[in-house]
Amino acid sequence: MDILDSIVIGAGQAGLSSSHHLRRLGIGHVVLDADEAPGGAWQHRWDALTMQDVHGVAELPGSVPPPRTAERANRAVPAYFAGYERTHELPVIRPVRVDRVADDDGILVVHAGDRSWRSRTLVNATGTWTQPFLPHYPGMETFLGEQLHTVDYPGPEHFRGKRVLVVGGGASAVQFLGALAPIADVMWATRRPPVWRSDDFTPEAGAAAVALVEQRVAQGLAPQSVVSVTGLMLRPQEQEAARLGVYDARRPMFERIEPDGVRWADGSFEPVDVILWATGFRPAIGHLAPLHLRSERGGIQLDRDGRGTTAVKDPRIQLVGYGPSASTIGANRAGRTAARGVQWYLARTPAAVDAG
Repeated sequence: MDILDSIVIGAGQAGLSSSHHLRRLGIGHVVLDADEAPGGAWQHRWDALTMQDVHGVAELPGSVPPPRTAERANRAVPAYFAGYERTHELPVIRPVRVDRVADDDGILVVHAGDRSWRSRTLVNATGTWTQPFLPHYPGMETFLGEQLHTVDYPGPEHFRGKRVLVVGGGASAVQFLGALAPIADVMWATRRPPVWRSDDFTPEAGAAAVALVEQRVAQGLAPQSVVSVTGLMLRPQEQEAARLGVYDARRPMFERIEPDGVRWADGSFEPVDVILWATGFRPAIGHLAPLHLRSERGGIQLDRDGRGTTAVKDPRIQLVGYGPSASTIGANRAGRTAARGVQWYLARTPAAVDAG
């Protein structure tokens, strides 16, 4: 079995950017992608999400992103990614669902079912979409209505005329409330009061938010999303929900879930048809567990005080789309940094002998 210089896991924004820069540096590699088709997590978004609704998609290196139109995001972005793969002749292999990455006498072995690849370095670009976070509350298994997570969101029409409880304090919750308030009876519950931005989200504000995430990664803590530290803002399409008072009527978290609704801490009961959990995602890094990259504080510590992509515990491993680079702009920058990290490691480490 040949030993590659590098393997990229994941073909979303971060993975494609990394592959582009590895190719530009002349580093032999393959990209292993779990999906059947190009598009990363975007191909799994709900049909009602348009390019006008998203926060924006940064251009991949040397390309132009899809325009902000009424086209469905789950069509526009996958088409963009597919064209990019073809134009730049990126070595994507799919579908390949990686189970684990192990060490074999200094060589990384990527296992996917009965297949495996061997490499000197690895760029992990698996994002978060496949790792939705669902908190546990007493009684949730007894609920007779529907429970959906953001990853399962079917679009607003599914909820028309229903009584919907949206749970979560992030941007997704705000967007769901904006879409559902005009057509459904909605409530909002969060663990903490939401933090609203009253100023413009300038590049300086964005850099400050990213710096907060970098601090956590530098300490080996589990990363928070960049959005979690930017504060919340209402877009024009959410103004109707604001007029209806949905955001002002936010309630603290309920105490337990019952078959027909939720019970609040004060003993009052609220009937509910649907609980929509907009409770975010966690990094999809379980396949890296055999490498023991996590610090005692629960996260993977990255170099350059959290601004880099190299795992401090193992310089063979680059993480992109993790922590401060978990945005389309951040993923692009991280792809370049990761490729240079791979180049640095290969230049300073004697080439392994072909395992045969």
